[in-house]
Amino acid sequence: MSSFIYLNSPARDRLYKSEGVQSGTRESVVLTFHKTIPEYNETKLHSLPDVAKELGLRHVLLKDESNRFGLPAFKILGASWAVYRAVGSHLGLPVLDAGISFEEVGVKAREAGVQIVTVTEGNCGRAVSRMAAKHMGIPTKVFVPSFMDEKTRAKIRSEGVEVVAIDKSYDDVIPVALEEVKARENTILILDVSVEGYSTIPQYFVEGYSTMLAESDRQVLELTGGKAASHAIVPVGAGSIGEAVTAHFKNSARWKDSELVKVLGVEPITASCLFNSLKTGKSVSVPTEDTIMCGMNCGTLSTTAWPVLRDGIDAGVVVSDLESHNAVQELNARNIGAGPCGAATLAALRRACTDAKQELGLDDTSIVVLYCTEGQREYPVPL
Repeated sequence: MSSFIYLNSPARDRLYKSEGVQSGTRESVVLTFHKTIPEYNETKLHSLPDVAKELGLRHVLLKDESNRFGLPAFKILGASWAVYRAVGSHLGLPVLDAGISFEEVGVKAREAGVQIVTVTEGNCGRAVSRMAAKHMGIPTKVFVPSFMDEKTRAKIRSEGVEVVAIDKSYDDVIPVALEEVKARENTILILDVSVEGYSTIPQYFVEGYSTMLAESDRQVLELTGGKAASHAIVPVGAGSIGEAVTAHFKNSARWKDSELVKVLGVEPITASCLFNSLKTGKSVSVPTEDTIMCGMNCGTLSTTAWPVLRDGIDAGVVVSDLESHNAVQELNARNIGAGPCGAATLAALRRACTDAKQELGLDDTSIVVLYCTEGQREYPVPL
């Protein structure tokens, strides 16, 4: 078997018969909430018929998250719901069913002196800042690893927040933020990754991504004449979006066993915590190196994401910076402005079709959805 793909054996009897984020009721509540946010939009699902023909597949479809609420990534879906739920819950307000507007929550948060702290490698921190500081007026501090370029820091600052660079990796900055929150009263930590003793708010992010998944389910049926997806490929990073996609497609309350979609997670070779965890059979941390797929430069999986990915994902795929760059160029040539993390899904599909096509059931009946999670951005071109 290829050293770039790990085929998992999901224990499907342990998979989701659950409710929560994957229930139609909660999905509807989240969507209703999202529609109240300025610049709400439904993102496009592109068909790539030439790629499908080349790879011997029925359809290759790409969910384009390059412009979500005016930001160049999907993260605002999770961040908006997480900030609203976390702040509202902190204040004892009726946010579970979106029974109060985010503007009202913001007013009450300012009156109470609430502050927010977060950690980011880029898109998530800007999304948290957009919701917390710009839309709700809540003072926000964003910790970032020192390797983050100044242009990215400036974009985060443009949302009206304080940015603090720490000379550590993303994983090592999180404890710094935790200490900051402990030292300050009325301060809420907003992260999309769960760590020991911190798991509730990351699940709000996962719930928030249900809007993207509900959209793509309907769009796939429209583009294929009523046929549902057979495969989904998603960037992993620390795992929250991978958790959302896996739980969605492995939910036995939603899908019959015969219809369960095969889910593939993609990571950079230099930050392959899921790939190595699947091989080891337990969640492991890995050292990371710089990568153009910086949104996935995470060495440790979210503690709540790991059980879902362990039991539900069908394969872990790792790709190089060059493969991701080539996929960016391929999509740009089709007028799709993808960044390296989002384009990595196309790179992973090519890798899967080269190395494990039969094992993954990829054939001329397959309908593959690529979750392209970020828009075009500058990065150093790999050699």
